[in-house]
Amino acid sequence: MFLKKTQAEAHMFDEDLPKKKQGSEFPRLLDNMSITELEEYIAEMKAEIMRVEGNIQKKKASHEAASSVFK
Repeated sequence: MFLKKTQAEAHMFDEDLPKKKQGSEFPRLLDNMSITELEEYIAEMKAEIMRVEGNIQKKKASHEAASSVFK
């Protein structure tokens, strides 16, 4: 038996979810950003690229380890 949540109950659980950091989404509208904001945005994107590259390396290592087991 499934119970339908009321709007108040659903909202109560939404409050527990992590909130997105405003302005941390890619891509952003650049026209209204100052030079400093643009430079900070570049730094954020570079950090994100490094994070993704690290994740790729971990996945490749796991994949290679799994592949070697099945040879």
